[in-house]
Amino acid sequence: MLDLTDVLYEVVGGVARITINRPEKYNAFREETLDDLIAAFGAAEADRSVGVIVLTGAGEKAFCSGGDIAWEDASDPVGAARMNRRTSNLSLIMRGCGKPIIARVRGFAVGGGNELQMLCDLTVASEDSRFGQSGPKMGSVPVWWGTQLLPRIVGERRAREIVMLCEQIPAPEAVSLGLINKCVPAAELDAAVDAWCARLLSLSPQALRVAKISLNFESDQLWPAVQHGQQMINFIHGTDEFHEGTRAFLEKRSPDFAQFRK
Repeated sequence: MLDLTDVLYEVVGGVARITINRPEKYNAFREETLDDLIAAFGAAEADRSVGVIVLTGAGEKAFCSGGDIAWEDASDPVGAARMNRRTSNLSLIMRGCGKPIIARVRGFAVGGGNELQMLCDLTVASEDSRFGQSGPKMGSVPVWWGTQLLPRIVGERRAREIVMLCEQIPAPEAVSLGLINKCVPAAELDAAVDAWCARLLSLSPQALRVAKISLNFESDQLWPAVQHGQQMINFIHGTDEFHEGTRAFLEKRSPDFAQFRK
């Protein structure tokens, strides 16, 4: 039995379901959340009865809204490095796990939440879901696989639009861009995810493992770029400009980044 704080974990019929359980925070992650996710994915990987992993968020408002802004506002370069070690470990276990991972998305998958769904092998979303990056609005940058994978998935120019303009994309458009695989009416979301789980469970586990690792080969070579980006982002945390973004969000006002151009 896993002792988890921010995540729910259950295995039923060969499917491990991992749920970020912070709906009051739009399922934003903090250090404890990342520790729980690492433990849950590790348990699913080690459990021979598990053939498919489903990652989702509690409630109907968000899959995951990325890093907890209150935590980030209180952070500094040391805290950022500690957090980034956790995100690095999480992405390694998700990509290295030989079992297919389906992101079940309802609501917002923005910031680190969008990066998290990109780290899954397949994404099924409700039609009312939205995807995007919000880093520069907060004085930050999506260097945890965002700036690396987005150009590969949606193309260089559109990736720049999503990252630099902090665009949010409705689920139907996300399908057309190739950012996600499928969107369905909210009432049909669970059935669509269950259907893909059943199909994957009917296939050869070792063949799926080889397929996943082989499909990841090219993008695995982006790992140095992820590490490079995270080392740079460590130094942004704790700066006045960074805190202007996080405090503006917490105070529900527009950030005044113009003061830093003087």
